[in-house]
Amino acid sequence: MTPQRYDAAIIGGGIVGCAAAFYLARRGLKVVVLEKGEIAGEQSGRNWGFVRQQGRDPRELPLMIECNRMWRDLPGVLEADIEWRQGGLLYLARDEAQLAKYEAWLDHARNHRIDSRLLSGAEAAAMIPGLRGTWCGALYTPSDGHADPLKTTRAFAAAARRHGADVRTGCVVEAIETAGGGACGVRTEAGPIAAATVLVAAGAWTSRFLRPLLRPLGLDLPQLYVRATVLRTTAAPPALPFGVWSGDIGFRQRRDGTFNVAPGRSSDFYVVPDLVRYLRPFWPAYRRERGDARPYFSRETVDGLAHLVGGQPALVRQMKRHRVFAPPPNRTAAERALTAFKRLLPAFAGLEMREAWAGAIEVTPDEVPVLDAVPGVRNLVVATGFSGHGFGFGPIAGRVMAEMIADGQPSFDLHAFRFTRFAEAGHSHDHDAV
Repeated sequence: MTPQRYDAAIIGGGIVGCAAAFYLARRGLKVVVLEKGEIAGEQSGRNWGFVRQQGRDPRELPLMIECNRMWRDLPGVLEADIEWRQGGLLYLARDEAQLAKYEAWLDHARNHRIDSRLLSGAEAAAMIPGLRGTWCGALYTPSDGHADPLKTTRAFAAAARRHGADVRTGCVVEAIETAGGGACGVRTEAGPIAAATVLVAAGAWTSRFLRPLLRPLGLDLPQLYVRATVLRTTAAPPALPFGVWSGDIGFRQRRDGTFNVAPGRSSDFYVVPDLVRYLRPFWPAYRRERGDARPYFSRETVDGLAHLVGGQPALVRQMKRHRVFAPPPNRTAAERALTAFKRLLPAFAGLEMREAWAGAIEVTPDEVPVLDAVPGVRNLVVATGFSGHGFGFGPIAGRVMAEMIADGQPSFDLHAFRFTRFAEAGHSHDHDAV
């Protein structure tokens, strides 16, 4: 079979892959997106929907500031209703220690001329009528916003198609093909595809999928994944245009009046063999967040062992079985989050849980993504490790990856997002966000 030929093959139909496809196709390149399940079926369609500059790691701020500008124009650019609202973002501080962290981060905002500011406890309470609790203050960024994750990602895919991109769902990529030390295409369950460049933006699957190519080069990509639960309430009259994070919970009101509510810091980390493989680089993160992370034994524990023994064929079988990886939500965490929400805002005490879901968030040791070419494999680039804040970052991540593919160099300095940083002597795995 003669393989179809493309300028770029993109593995993964999340927001980054679909955005990259859109920006490449708009420039006239021949692009194919290959998604094993459905567009936005995994974490890109399962997150909170926050679009924020506030609280980000300083390494991400230059790109996110540009991305914030992009979001303002996206409904028109994509010709779609993505429920974008530039209503702001408010982080509440329960004690002086938390407020001090916000104040320290504010120096980064001032350096980048972001409109973030500290509020007093009284000012914060005035923004949320009926707010219960004692609050020392808050961090507020009026220019931040929120959007619908599912609608946005699918709008990028639809816009890419309008510009000529080939977007395929239900198509597992079994392997990346190489020749002469570089990627030359992919092998899918439907047949081979030739491509001048391959972009891997496969979320929680990325590290495991790349391992057969990385191991002979002595390379690795430390990445684990956690389960994050979100719930949606019944509807209430419009009341809050901005997103809120209180430490215990995060929430935003959607256009239809319902709220997305999620546990604030807590998450469930999958107990898989890679925990041992990546114990050293992830140890600082574990020590930092050990009070908020719970071990989660699941089918993925068994799958991880099968992958360890069976290699890439076992992983391919898992991808075919998990066309859409939809972990069950942590019902206890969801119920606690809803209780905390009602305690915080008694005016909404009558709301009930309409639905709950969970997603698998891929994380790196420093909780900052990898946006880079793979060393030693020409024409292979990677975008992964967004660590729970990739939705708002998705449009700019897709754009810079498109620039890397089309121009050979992105419009931003991506040194901080380099592939090799975790193996470098002296590299800090600290996370500088709040």
